[in-house]
Amino acid sequence: MLGMPPTAPSAATATLDVAALRAQFPALDGGAAHFDGPGGSQIPTVVAQAVAATMTAPMSTRGSVTRAEQNSDANVLAGRAALADLLGAEPGGVVFGRSMTALTFDLSRTLAKDWGPGDEVVVSRLDHDANIRPWVLAAEAVGATVRWAEFDPVTGELDAQAFADVVTDRTRLVAVTGASNLIGTRPDLPAISRIAHDQGALFFVDAVHLAAHATVDLVGSGADVVACSPYKFFGPHCGALAADPAFLETLHPDKLAPSSDAVPERFELGTLPYELMAGTAAAIDFMADLVPAEGGGDTGGALSRRERLVRSLAAVEAHELELRTRIEVALVELPGATLYSRAAHRTPTLLVDFEGHDSSAIYRYLAGRGVNVPASNFYALEASRTLGLGDGGALRIGLASYTNDDDVDRLLGGLDAWFAQA
Repeated sequence: MLGMPPTAPSAATATLDVAALRAQFPALDGGAAHFDGPGGSQIPTVVAQAVAATMTAPMSTRGSVTRAEQNSDANVLAGRAALADLLGAEPGGVVFGRSMTALTFDLSRTLAKDWGPGDEVVVSRLDHDANIRPWVLAAEAVGATVRWAEFDPVTGELDAQAFADVVTDRTRLVAVTGASNLIGTRPDLPAISRIAHDQGALFFVDAVHLAAHATVDLVGSGADVVACSPYKFFGPHCGALAADPAFLETLHPDKLAPSSDAVPERFELGTLPYELMAGTAAAIDFMADLVPAEGGGDTGGALSRRERLVRSLAAVEAHELELRTRIEVALVELPGATLYSRAAHRTPTLLVDFEGHDSSAIYRYLAGRGVNVPASNFYALEASRTLGLGDGGALRIGLASYTNDDDVDRLLGGLDAWFAQA
């Protein structure tokens, strides 16, 4: 059951120099072909250097008097500014946290202070559990009702109509992914936003998987809050969310008495990870300059960082689509293949299993050949069950901007070898 590859988008204004890109990632020297990017990308040298430089420079709590205080403050401000450019937000609306999951739990508990019996929250079966369970548990704790938007397991599509069917004037929040980490489906966020806002509900978007592959736009998507994880796009392990600062001003999270009540600091518990914020800013700068400036140079000339990010991500999408299409065509030829990634608009993330073959066994076999293609439900538990895969999931082939044709050759050669000896 294989879907046909979609028509390619309009050509990007620039192309990705994949060989030059790969040279920036020391981990790729290890020899493995990495199709495990949806679980966390490899890290370029400049990001590791930024983290190390921050940790070896004078560092203290934020302030303006000592050099150590100034260094820490500068890292916070630079991190917020970079994430604002990545997400199409304002720096004053960017909140850092330990992970997207932790931030979503914190936000759900804060919002639920104003929920009660008769109120509703809407989540989707397509999502990673980090954008399901925090809302479900928060709703259950106050007696609110949880309603589910269902996706089509045959096509992989999550249509806006699925939300129109369940969002009511009692809905307080609608949560959905910007792109499925399991099958890549990219729902129509502006359409879902209109449905939520027409009923007075907030709209929360999990952009963790999307941000590595396409431009994220808080305002353009219609989201009230968008969340991401820098380690999915070349950065360190932490999380962030962005919202309009005016909206954040209306929320009152639990916090320590002496800690700042300013926005966004009121949402950030404890001392911030200054080194991770520096690494995040470095990762976003790295992404912005994946495509050289027209006429040469590395800085994009007069283009803003946001504009450079949009340009670079367009080139990334074109590159990843070409490789994804090649893999899909080859999978058609393999015996018993079922490809669950079939939505018309999706990331280069392919979930596949083969009738009569254990996906976990294929995962281990390919790993022995230096090809990293994990098998699991990848925390998209509801989606895996909806697809009929239970809790075991299937084999996930995740492309990244540093994936090249040689990687694809090794993947397809490994699958051929598996079937030859099976």
